[in-house]
Amino acid sequence: MTQKYDNFINGAWVAGANYAPNINPSNLADVIGEYTQGDAAQLDAAVQAAQAAFPAWSTGNIQARADALDKIGTEILARREELGTLLAREEGKTKPEGIGEATRAGNIFKFFAGECLRLTGETVPSVRSGVGVEITREPLGVIGLITPWNFPIAIPSWKIAPALAYGNCVVLKPADLVPGCAWALAEIISRSGIPAGVFNLVMGRGSVIGDPLVNHPGINGISFTGSQGVGGRIAQQCAVNLKKVQLEMGGKNPQIILDDADLAQAVELSVQSAFFSTGQRCTASSRLIVTEGIYSKFVDAVKARMATLKIGDALAAGIDIGPVSSLSQLQQDIDYVAIGQAEGAQLVAGGERLQLATEGFYMAPALLTETTSAMRINREEVFGPVASIIRVKGYEEALAESNNTPFGLSAGIATTSLKYATHFKRHSQAGMVMVNLPTAGVDYHVPFGGRKGSSFGSREQGRYAQEFFTTVKTAYTAA
Repeated sequence: MTQKYDNFINGAWVAGANYAPNINPSNLADVIGEYTQGDAAQLDAAVQAAQAAFPAWSTGNIQARADALDKIGTEILARREELGTLLAREEGKTKPEGIGEATRAGNIFKFFAGECLRLTGETVPSVRSGVGVEITREPLGVIGLITPWNFPIAIPSWKIAPALAYGNCVVLKPADLVPGCAWALAEIISRSGIPAGVFNLVMGRGSVIGDPLVNHPGINGISFTGSQGVGGRIAQQCAVNLKKVQLEMGGKNPQIILDDADLAQAVELSVQSAFFSTGQRCTASSRLIVTEGIYSKFVDAVKARMATLKIGDALAAGIDIGPVSSLSQLQQDIDYVAIGQAEGAQLVAGGERLQLATEGFYMAPALLTETTSAMRINREEVFGPVASIIRVKGYEEALAESNNTPFGLSAGIATTSLKYATHFKRHSQAGMVMVNLPTAGVDYHVPFGGRKGSSFGSREQGRYAQEFFTTVKTAYTAA
Protein backbone atom coordinates (compact mmCIF):
# COMPACT_ATOMS: atom_id res chain seq x y z
CA MET A 1 0.00 0.00 0.00
CA THR A 2 1.30 3.46 -0.92
CA GLN A 3 2.05 5.59 2.13
CA LYS A 4 0.04 8.76 2.69
CA TYR A 5 1.54 12.02 3.96
CA ASP A 6 -0.36 14.87 5.65
CA ASN A 7 0.04 18.58 6.23
CA PHE A 8 1.64 19.89 9.44
CA ILE A 9 -0.50 22.54 11.12
CA ASN A 10 -0.18 23.84 14.68
CA GLY A 11 2.06 20.97 15.73
CA ALA A 12 -0.17 18.18 14.36
CA TRP A 13 -0.41 16.16 11.16
CA VAL A 14 -3.67 17.01 9.36
CA ALA A 15 -5.21 15.21 6.39
CA GLY A 16 -6.73 17.09 3.50
CA ALA A 17 -9.81 16.15 1.50
CA ASN A 18 -7.80 14.10 -1.01
CA TYR A 19 -4.32 12.92 -1.93
CA ALA A 20 -2.17 13.18 -5.07
CA PRO A 21 0.55 10.73 -6.16
CA ASN A 22 4.19 11.83 -6.22
CA ILE A 23 5.69 10.22 -9.35
CA ASN A 24 9.35 9.48 -10.02
CA PRO A 25 10.30 11.20 -13.34
CA SER A 26 13.00 8.56 -13.90
CA ASN A 27 10.46 5.73 -13.69
CA LEU A 28 6.81 6.64 -14.12
CA ALA A 29 5.76 3.33 -12.56
CA ASP A 30 7.36 4.33 -9.25
CA VAL A 31 4.97 6.16 -6.89
CA ILE A 32 6.93 7.72 -4.02
CA GLY A 33 3.84 8.36 -1.93
CA GLU A 34 0.48 10.09 -1.85
CA TYR A 35 0.56 13.60 -0.45
CA THR A 36 -2.47 15.41 0.89
CA GLN A 37 -3.94 18.39 -0.92
CA GLY A 38 -4.70 21.30 1.39
CA ASP A 39 -7.43 23.88 0.86
CA ALA A 40 -8.13 27.46 1.86
CA ALA A 41 -9.57 26.38 5.22
CA GLN A 42 -6.40 24.50 6.15
CA LEU A 43 -4.33 27.44 4.99
CA ASP A 44 -6.34 29.74 7.24
CA ALA A 45 -5.85 27.38 10.20
CA ALA A 46 -2.09 27.37 9.60
CA VAL A 47 -1.93 31.18 9.50
CA GLN A 48 -3.99 31.48 12.67
CA ALA A 49 -1.70 28.99 14.41
CA ALA A 50 1.35 31.00 13.34
CA GLN A 51 -0.24 34.23 14.57
CA ALA A 52 -0.96 32.69 17.95
CA ALA A 53 2.60 31.36 18.28
CA PHE A 54 4.32 34.57 17.18
CA PRO A 55 4.29 36.62 20.43
CA ALA A 56 6.11 33.99 22.48
CA TRP A 57 8.47 32.84 19.72
CA SER A 58 9.48 36.35 18.61
CA THR A 59 10.43 37.46 22.12
CA GLY A 60 11.64 34.13 23.47
CA ASN A 61 15.08 32.85 24.37
CA ILE A 62 17.49 33.15 21.46
CA GLN A 63 19.54 30.19 22.69
CA ALA A 64 16.45 27.99 22.38
CA ARG A 65 16.06 29.18 18.77
CA ALA A 66 19.72 28.47 18.05
CA ASP A 67 19.52 25.00 19.61
CA ALA A 68 16.43 24.08 17.57
CA LEU A 69 17.96 25.19 14.26
CA ASP A 70 21.22 23.44 15.07
CA LYS A 71 19.31 20.24 15.83
CA ILE A 72 17.52 20.47 12.47
CA GLY A 73 20.80 21.01 10.62
CA THR A 74 22.47 18.14 12.46
CA GLU A 75 19.72 15.69 11.52
CA ILE A 76 19.67 16.78 7.88
CA LEU A 77 23.42 16.25 7.62
CA ALA A 78 23.21 12.87 9.35
CA ARG A 79 20.52 11.80 6.86
CA ARG A 80 21.95 13.52 3.79
CA GLU A 81 22.22 10.32 1.74
CA GLU A 82 18.63 9.31 2.51
CA LEU A 83 17.31 12.80 1.80
CA GLY A 84 19.44 13.15 -1.32
CA THR A 85 18.07 9.86 -2.60
CA LEU A 86 14.49 11.04 -2.00
CA LEU A 87 15.31 14.29 -3.80
CA ALA A 88 16.75 12.46 -6.80
CA ARG A 89 13.76 10.14 -6.86
CA GLU A 90 11.10 12.84 -6.89
CA GLU A 91 12.80 15.71 -8.77
CA GLY A 92 15.21 13.96 -11.14
CA LYS A 93 18.59 15.33 -10.06
CA THR A 94 21.32 12.71 -9.99
CA LYS A 95 21.86 11.13 -6.58
CA PRO A 96 25.22 12.90 -6.00
CA GLU A 97 23.55 16.24 -6.82
CA GLY A 98 20.70 15.36 -4.46
CA ILE A 99 23.09 14.51 -1.63
CA GLY A 100 24.94 17.77 -2.28
CA GLU A 101 21.69 19.73 -2.04
CA ALA A 102 20.71 18.01 1.19
CA THR A 103 24.15 18.82 2.60
CA ARG A 104 23.66 22.44 1.67
CA ALA A 105 20.29 22.46 3.44
CA GLY A 106 21.87 21.14 6.62
CA ASN A 107 24.65 23.72 6.46
CA ILE A 108 22.09 26.50 5.99
CA PHE A 109 20.32 25.58 9.23
CA LYS A 110 23.67 25.37 11.01
CA PHE A 111 24.62 28.84 9.75
CA PHE A 112 21.37 30.43 10.88
CA ALA A 113 21.60 28.70 14.25
CA GLY A 114 24.63 30.92 14.75
CA GLU A 115 22.82 33.96 13.38
CA CYS A 116 20.28 33.64 16.20
CA LEU A 117 23.06 34.82 18.50
CA ARG A 118 24.58 37.42 16.19
CA LEU A 119 21.74 39.93 15.83
CA THR A 120 23.20 43.38 16.33
CA GLY A 121 21.91 46.93 16.59
CA GLU A 122 23.27 50.43 16.88
CA THR A 123 23.50 53.00 19.61
CA VAL A 124 24.00 56.52 18.30
CA PRO A 125 23.91 59.99 19.86
CA SER A 126 20.88 62.16 19.28
CA VAL A 127 21.10 65.73 17.99
CA ARG A 128 19.31 66.63 21.24
CA SER A 129 21.24 66.77 24.48
CA GLY A 130 20.37 64.11 27.03
CA VAL A 131 18.67 61.80 24.53
CA GLY A 132 19.92 58.37 23.50
CA VAL A 133 19.00 56.55 20.27
CA GLU A 134 18.89 52.77 19.78
CA ILE A 135 18.36 51.11 16.39
CA THR A 136 17.29 47.46 16.58
CA ARG A 137 15.87 44.76 14.34
CA GLU A 138 12.70 42.86 15.18
CA PRO A 139 10.97 39.94 13.42
CA LEU A 140 8.53 40.83 10.67
CA GLY A 141 5.71 38.52 11.77
CA VAL A 142 4.08 35.58 9.97
CA ILE A 143 5.83 34.79 6.69
CA GLY A 144 4.34 32.91 3.75
CA LEU A 145 6.97 30.91 1.86
CA ILE A 146 6.27 29.69 -1.68
CA THR A 147 9.02 27.43 -3.04
CA PRO A 148 9.75 25.87 -6.46
CA TRP A 149 10.27 22.30 -7.60
CA ASN A 150 13.87 22.50 -8.84
CA PHE A 151 15.60 22.74 -5.43
CA PRO A 152 13.01 21.07 -3.20
CA ILE A 153 15.06 20.98 0.01
CA ALA A 154 17.67 23.76 -0.36
CA ILE A 155 15.31 26.61 -1.25
CA PRO A 156 12.76 25.83 1.51
CA SER A 157 15.71 25.63 3.91
CA TRP A 158 17.21 28.97 2.92
CA LYS A 159 13.81 30.59 3.52
CA ILE A 160 12.71 28.69 6.64
CA ALA A 161 16.00 28.90 8.53
CA PRO A 162 16.41 32.72 8.50
CA ALA A 163 12.70 33.25 9.06
CA LEU A 164 12.85 31.19 12.26
CA ALA A 165 16.27 32.48 13.31
CA TYR A 166 15.05 36.07 13.34
CA GLY A 167 11.92 35.20 15.33
CA ASN A 168 9.25 34.88 12.64
CA CYS A 169 6.61 32.18 12.26
CA VAL A 170 6.20 30.35 8.97
CA VAL A 171 3.61 28.87 6.63
CA LEU A 172 5.34 26.90 3.87
CA LYS A 173 3.62 26.08 0.58
CA PRO A 174 6.00 23.88 -1.46
CA ALA A 175 5.71 23.15 -5.17
CA ASP A 176 2.98 20.60 -5.79
CA LEU A 177 5.33 18.61 -8.04
CA VAL A 178 7.83 17.78 -5.25
CA PRO A 179 6.11 17.52 -1.86
CA GLY A 180 8.32 14.71 -0.55
CA CYS A 181 11.37 16.75 0.44
CA ALA A 182 9.21 19.47 2.02
CA TRP A 183 7.36 16.85 4.07
CA ALA A 184 10.62 15.22 5.17
CA LEU A 185 11.95 18.63 6.21
CA ALA A 186 8.73 19.37 8.10
CA GLU A 187 8.98 16.04 9.91
CA ILE A 188 12.52 16.90 11.05
CA ILE A 189 11.40 20.36 12.18
CA SER A 190 8.46 18.82 14.08
CA ARG A 191 10.93 17.05 16.40
CA SER A 192 13.31 19.97 16.91
CA GLY A 193 11.66 21.50 19.97
CA ILE A 194 10.12 24.42 18.07
CA PRO A 195 6.69 25.23 19.64
CA ALA A 196 3.45 24.33 17.88
CA GLY A 197 2.36 26.89 15.30
CA VAL A 198 5.81 28.37 14.70
CA PHE A 199 6.29 26.27 11.56
CA ASN A 200 3.43 25.00 9.38
CA LEU A 201 3.39 23.01 6.13
CA VAL A 202 0.41 23.24 3.77
CA MET A 203 0.80 21.18 0.60
CA GLY A 204 -1.54 21.53 -2.37
CA ARG A 205 -2.20 23.15 -5.69
CA GLY A 206 -1.08 26.72 -6.13
CA SER A 207 -4.40 27.49 -7.81
CA VAL A 208 -6.19 26.45 -4.59
CA ILE A 209 -4.00 27.77 -1.77
CA GLY A 210 -1.61 30.20 -3.48
CA ASP A 211 -3.86 33.26 -3.60
CA PRO A 212 -5.34 32.64 -0.12
CA LEU A 213 -1.79 32.56 1.27
CA VAL A 214 -0.63 35.73 -0.50
CA ASN A 215 -3.82 37.66 0.32
CA HIS A 216 -4.37 36.43 3.87
CA PRO A 217 -4.57 39.39 6.28
CA GLY A 218 -2.56 37.44 8.85
CA ILE A 219 0.48 37.17 6.57
CA ASN A 220 3.05 39.95 7.00
CA GLY A 221 5.42 39.01 4.19
CA ILE A 222 5.77 36.70 1.20
CA SER A 223 9.02 35.13 0.01
CA PHE A 224 8.56 33.52 -3.40
CA THR A 225 10.81 31.65 -5.82
CA GLY A 226 9.35 30.69 -9.18
CA SER A 227 8.37 32.02 -12.57
CA GLN A 228 8.42 35.67 -13.57
CA GLY A 229 4.72 35.64 -14.45
CA VAL A 230 3.59 34.33 -11.07
CA GLY A 231 6.08 36.54 -9.25
CA GLY A 232 4.71 39.62 -10.98
CA ARG A 233 1.16 38.78 -9.90
CA ILE A 234 2.31 38.20 -6.31
CA ALA A 235 4.08 41.58 -6.31
CA GLN A 236 0.87 43.29 -7.41
CA GLN A 237 -1.18 41.53 -4.74
CA CYS A 238 1.33 42.39 -2.03
CA ALA A 239 1.42 46.02 -3.15
CA VAL A 240 -2.36 46.30 -2.81
CA ASN A 241 -2.21 44.78 0.67
CA LEU A 242 0.98 46.68 1.68
CA LYS A 243 2.89 43.47 2.44
CA LYS A 244 6.62 43.03 2.29
CA VAL A 245 7.59 40.83 -0.64
CA GLN A 246 10.75 39.08 -1.83
CA LEU A 247 10.84 37.52 -5.31
CA GLU A 248 13.35 35.31 -7.12
CA MET A 249 12.16 34.73 -10.70
CA GLY A 250 14.78 33.08 -12.84
CA GLY A 251 17.29 34.13 -15.43
CA LYS A 252 18.66 33.94 -18.95
CA ASN A 253 22.24 33.76 -17.84
CA PRO A 254 25.18 34.49 -20.17
CA GLN A 255 28.50 32.66 -20.20
CA ILE A 256 31.19 34.50 -22.16
CA ILE A 257 34.13 32.56 -23.63
CA LEU A 258 36.94 34.81 -24.84
CA ASP A 259 39.70 33.87 -27.29
CA ASP A 260 42.26 33.73 -24.48
CA ALA A 261 40.24 31.29 -22.33
CA ASP A 262 41.57 27.91 -21.29
CA LEU A 263 39.56 25.82 -23.76
CA ALA A 264 39.18 22.70 -21.60
CA GLN A 265 38.13 24.75 -18.59
CA ALA A 266 35.71 26.83 -20.65
CA VAL A 267 34.06 23.74 -22.13
CA GLU A 268 33.65 22.01 -18.78
CA LEU A 269 32.18 24.99 -16.95
CA SER A 270 29.84 25.70 -19.88
CA VAL A 271 28.58 22.11 -20.08
CA GLN A 272 28.09 21.96 -16.32
CA SER A 273 26.26 25.29 -16.22
CA ALA A 274 24.02 24.56 -19.18
CA PHE A 275 23.15 20.89 -18.76
CA PHE A 276 23.81 19.53 -15.26
CA SER A 277 20.74 19.26 -13.01
CA THR A 278 19.05 18.81 -16.42
CA GLY A 279 19.42 22.57 -16.95
CA GLN A 280 16.69 23.12 -14.36
CA ARG A 281 18.47 25.85 -12.41
CA CYS A 282 17.65 29.54 -12.45
CA THR A 283 21.42 30.14 -12.53
CA ALA A 284 22.05 27.85 -15.52
CA SER A 285 23.86 29.47 -18.44
CA SER A 286 21.66 28.97 -21.49
CA ARG A 287 23.41 31.66 -23.58
CA LEU A 288 27.02 30.84 -24.51
CA ILE A 289 28.60 33.98 -25.98
CA VAL A 290 31.79 33.03 -27.82
CA THR A 291 34.36 35.24 -29.54
CA GLU A 292 35.18 34.35 -33.13
CA GLY A 293 38.82 33.35 -32.60
CA ILE A 294 37.90 30.38 -30.38
CA TYR A 295 34.39 29.79 -31.75
CA SER A 296 34.96 26.74 -33.99
CA LYS A 297 37.23 24.97 -31.51
CA PHE A 298 34.78 25.65 -28.70
CA VAL A 299 31.75 24.33 -30.59
CA ASP A 300 33.58 21.16 -31.59
CA ALA A 301 34.85 20.60 -28.05
CA VAL A 302 31.43 21.14 -26.49
CA LYS A 303 29.85 18.67 -28.93
CA ALA A 304 32.55 16.14 -28.08
CA ARG A 305 31.97 16.62 -24.35
CA MET A 306 28.20 16.31 -24.79
CA ALA A 307 28.70 12.98 -26.54
CA THR A 308 30.27 11.60 -23.34
CA LEU A 309 27.40 12.61 -21.05
CA LYS A 310 25.47 9.71 -19.57
CA ILE A 311 21.73 10.27 -19.32
CA GLY A 312 19.56 7.96 -17.27
CA ASP A 313 17.82 7.09 -14.03
CA ALA A 314 18.77 9.68 -11.42
CA LEU A 315 19.49 6.94 -8.86
CA ALA A 316 21.83 4.94 -11.11
CA ALA A 317 25.58 5.11 -10.57
CA GLY A 318 27.68 7.06 -13.06
CA ILE A 319 24.82 9.14 -14.47
CA ASP A 320 25.59 12.75 -15.41
CA ILE A 321 22.07 13.96 -16.20
CA GLY A 322 18.73 12.65 -14.99
CA PRO A 323 15.26 13.20 -16.44
CA VAL A 324 13.32 16.41 -16.90
CA SER A 325 11.04 16.90 -13.90
CA SER A 326 7.66 16.54 -15.61
CA LEU A 327 5.97 15.87 -18.93
CA SER A 328 4.88 19.49 -19.31
CA GLN A 329 8.43 20.72 -18.71
CA LEU A 330 9.80 18.17 -21.18
CA GLN A 331 7.36 19.34 -23.83
CA GLN A 332 8.30 22.96 -23.18
CA ASP A 333 11.99 22.13 -23.66
CA ILE A 334 11.35 20.30 -26.94
CA ASP A 335 9.08 23.10 -28.16
CA TYR A 336 11.80 25.69 -27.56
CA VAL A 337 14.27 23.67 -29.61
CA ALA A 338 11.77 23.73 -32.47
CA ILE A 339 11.18 27.47 -31.99
CA GLY A 340 14.92 28.10 -32.21
CA GLN A 341 15.19 26.10 -35.43
CA ALA A 342 12.22 27.93 -36.92
CA GLU A 343 13.98 31.22 -36.19
CA GLY A 344 17.11 30.08 -38.04
CA ALA A 345 19.23 28.43 -35.36
CA GLN A 346 21.14 25.24 -36.21
CA LEU A 347 20.59 22.25 -33.94
CA VAL A 348 24.03 20.61 -33.80
CA ALA A 349 23.47 18.15 -30.94
CA GLY A 350 20.61 16.53 -29.02
CA GLY A 351 17.17 18.03 -28.54
CA GLU A 352 15.07 14.84 -28.75
CA ARG A 353 13.17 12.79 -26.18
CA LEU A 354 14.96 9.58 -25.24
CA GLN A 355 13.44 6.15 -24.68
CA LEU A 356 15.44 4.34 -22.00
CA ALA A 357 15.04 1.14 -19.97
CA THR A 358 12.33 2.67 -17.79
CA GLU A 359 9.70 5.09 -19.04
CA GLY A 360 10.64 8.58 -17.90
CA PHE A 361 10.97 12.18 -19.02
CA TYR A 362 14.41 11.89 -20.61
CA MET A 363 15.84 14.38 -23.10
CA ALA A 364 19.15 14.59 -24.91
CA PRO A 365 20.74 17.97 -24.06
CA ALA A 366 20.39 20.35 -26.99
CA LEU A 367 23.00 22.71 -28.46
CA LEU A 368 21.94 25.39 -30.96
CA THR A 369 24.38 27.49 -32.98
CA GLU A 370 24.05 30.49 -35.32
CA THR A 371 21.68 32.20 -32.90
CA THR A 372 21.13 35.91 -32.28
CA SER A 373 20.03 37.87 -29.24
CA ALA A 374 16.71 38.69 -30.94
CA MET A 375 15.62 35.05 -31.03
CA ARG A 376 13.11 33.83 -28.44
CA ILE A 377 15.55 31.05 -27.54
CA ASN A 378 17.85 33.80 -26.21
CA ARG A 379 15.15 36.01 -24.67
CA GLU A 380 12.92 33.60 -22.77
CA GLU A 381 13.80 31.21 -19.95
CA VAL A 382 13.59 27.62 -21.23
CA PHE A 383 14.50 25.98 -17.90
CA GLY A 384 15.84 22.79 -19.40
CA PRO A 385 18.96 21.24 -20.95
CA VAL A 386 18.98 23.63 -23.91
CA ALA A 387 21.89 25.98 -24.69
CA SER A 388 22.42 28.36 -27.59
CA ILE A 389 25.65 29.88 -28.87
CA ILE A 390 26.02 33.50 -29.97
CA ARG A 391 29.12 34.37 -32.00
CA VAL A 392 30.72 37.81 -31.33
CA LYS A 393 33.83 39.63 -32.50
CA GLY A 394 35.44 40.55 -29.20
CA TYR A 395 35.04 41.40 -25.53
CA GLU A 396 33.10 44.64 -25.99
CA GLU A 397 30.45 42.95 -28.14
CA ALA A 398 30.37 39.98 -25.75
CA LEU A 399 29.70 42.28 -22.78
CA ALA A 400 26.93 44.08 -24.66
CA GLU A 401 25.31 40.77 -25.64
CA SER A 402 25.56 39.43 -22.09
CA ASN A 403 23.67 42.46 -20.76
CA ASN A 404 21.11 42.37 -23.57
CA THR A 405 18.47 40.49 -21.60
CA PRO A 406 15.46 41.32 -19.44
CA PHE A 407 16.99 39.14 -16.71
CA GLY A 408 20.03 39.70 -14.52
CA LEU A 409 20.64 36.82 -12.11
CA SER A 410 24.04 35.26 -12.86
CA ALA A 411 26.72 35.86 -15.49
CA GLY A 412 30.08 34.28 -16.22
CA ILE A 413 33.25 34.87 -18.18
CA ALA A 414 36.01 32.45 -19.15
CA THR A 415 39.28 34.30 -19.68
CA THR A 416 42.91 34.40 -18.59
CA SER A 417 42.92 38.21 -18.78
CA LEU A 418 42.81 40.05 -15.46
CA LYS A 419 41.86 43.18 -17.39
CA TYR A 420 38.71 41.65 -18.91
CA ALA A 421 37.79 39.74 -15.75
CA THR A 422 37.98 42.92 -13.66
CA HIS A 423 36.02 44.96 -16.19
CA PHE A 424 33.33 42.28 -16.49
CA LYS A 425 32.82 42.02 -12.73
CA ARG A 426 32.11 45.75 -12.62
CA HIS A 427 30.04 46.11 -15.79
CA SER A 428 27.99 42.92 -15.89
CA GLN A 429 24.35 43.73 -15.14
CA ALA A 430 23.85 40.66 -12.96
CA GLY A 431 23.49 40.10 -9.25
CA MET A 432 26.14 37.36 -9.24
CA VAL A 433 29.25 37.20 -11.45
CA MET A 434 31.54 34.20 -12.00
CA VAL A 435 35.06 34.27 -13.43
CA ASN A 436 36.27 30.90 -14.74
CA LEU A 437 33.50 29.15 -12.80
CA PRO A 438 30.06 27.78 -13.76
CA THR A 439 27.25 30.32 -13.45
CA ALA A 440 25.35 27.70 -11.44
CA GLY A 441 26.77 26.97 -8.01
CA VAL A 442 26.80 29.43 -5.14
CA ASP A 443 27.78 29.42 -1.46
CA TYR A 444 25.11 29.33 1.27
CA HIS A 445 26.59 32.05 3.51
CA VAL A 446 26.65 34.95 1.03
CA PRO A 447 23.87 36.90 -0.74
CA PHE A 448 21.87 35.28 -3.53
CA GLY A 449 19.83 37.33 -5.98
CA GLY A 450 19.76 39.26 -9.21
CA ARG A 451 18.74 42.41 -11.00
CA LYS A 452 16.16 43.47 -13.58
CA GLY A 453 13.48 40.80 -14.11
CA SER A 454 15.28 38.15 -12.06
CA SER A 455 14.68 39.46 -8.56
CA PHE A 456 12.64 41.94 -6.59
CA GLY A 457 13.24 42.96 -3.01
CA SER A 458 16.16 42.23 -0.72
CA ARG A 459 18.68 39.42 -1.15
CA GLU A 460 18.36 35.87 0.15
CA GLN A 461 20.90 33.82 2.12
CA GLY A 462 23.70 34.76 4.47
CA ARG A 463 23.49 37.74 6.78
CA TYR A 464 21.70 39.71 4.06
CA ALA A 465 18.59 37.59 4.74
CA GLN A 466 17.87 39.80 7.75
CA GLU A 467 16.90 42.63 5.40
CA PHE A 468 13.71 40.79 4.49
CA PHE A 469 12.93 38.83 7.65
CA THR A 470 13.32 41.73 10.08
CA THR A 471 12.03 45.26 10.42
CA VAL A 472 13.96 48.19 11.87
CA LYS A 473 12.91 50.00 15.04
CA THR A 474 14.36 53.29 16.30
CA ALA A 475 13.91 53.99 20.02
CA TYR A 476 14.62 57.29 21.83
CA THR A 477 15.30 57.58 25.56
CA ALA A 478 15.64 60.76 27.61
CA ALA A 479 18.22 60.49 30.35
